[in-house]
Amino acid sequence: MKVSKYLLLAVFVLPLAIAGCRGEKFQSQPVHPNMNMDQQKRFEPQEKNEFFADNRAMRKPVDGTIARGNLKEDKALYQGINEDSSFVEDIPVDVTKSFIYRGKDQYEVFCTPCHGIAGDGNGIIMANNYGYVPAPSFHLERLRNQSDGYIYSSIANGIRNMPSYATQIPVKDRWAIVAYVRALQSSQNVSEDEIQEYDVNLTALQEDFQEKLAAEQAKKEAQAQSGGGEVSVAKGKTLAQNNGCMTCHSTDGSKLVGPTWQNLYGSERTFDDGSTATADEEYLVESIVEPSAKIVEGYPPSMVSYDFLSDSEINSLVEYIKSLSENAE
Repeated sequence: MKVSKYLLLAVFVLPLAIAGCRGEKFQSQPVHPNMNMDQQKRFEPQEKNEFFADNRAMRKPVDGTIARGNLKEDKALYQGINEDSSFVEDIPVDVTKSFIYRGKDQYEVFCTPCHGIAGDGNGIIMANNYGYVPAPSFHLERLRNQSDGYIYSSIANGIRNMPSYATQIPVKDRWAIVAYVRALQSSQNVSEDEIQEYDVNLTALQEDFQEKLAAEQAKKEAQAQSGGGEVSVAKGKTLAQNNGCMTCHSTDGSKLVGPTWQNLYGSERTFDDGSTATADEEYLVESIVEPSAKIVEGYPPSMVSYDFLSDSEINSLVEYIKSLSENAE
């Protein structure tokens, strides 16, 4: 009976005694029977270490030190270039069906907003005219003829107004995207003989394509008959700003990605094939609609076509460029 009383007393008193100790500071360490490596002879981040003159436990790595796994000696794999810094022609990893499908997944996450699901440069950002520099179609002959390393470098390092995706896309996934881009290019550039090997109604496809061409032509003719809208320097300046033209072309004579617009009109232009021409209105229109037709010497063939602009918009851009030249009448 006495034992039961003592137990009952302990049940009530012991919890009260323990609760009364909460928040009280102790000078010694609490009882810690199982250490589990909780207390080690090492320095915590930012901890003081009097062994060194600057008292810092955290030390700078020795010069030339490279973290494990970050050596990246394989230039072809990590940079997409050869030893002479030229782009590698082919993907330096095995390309399998699963690898291409991995590239498809990553492409649809990162690339479709601008380049479109079919790689035609008609992604949602481009189709809705948000003022970005148009993304090029991967089906242009210029890009079909580029090396795999060039496309990889564009993903890893960015190009023109496209940012680098190196932090978002791992190395292997970048190559997977390159493989998928090549698959897209092949799918959109199949010969008629190859198509006839499959159960495809080629005649229906051709008729549909011709109908679309006719609709586009009718739209252009309607714009031409209606005058296509206002043509002015002010409109051209606004179009240049909204379409990102100033990203590559300066108006003060400074050199950017493309030739400056200052005094461009009426000047003599030398092209990469050695030919020359005067930058008249016809030349300016061609440069806007078909920029790869004549590449100015000393500049890369990096401009995309702005053939989606109406005649009045193209002519307004021409008038704005003319306004920046002392050669204009």
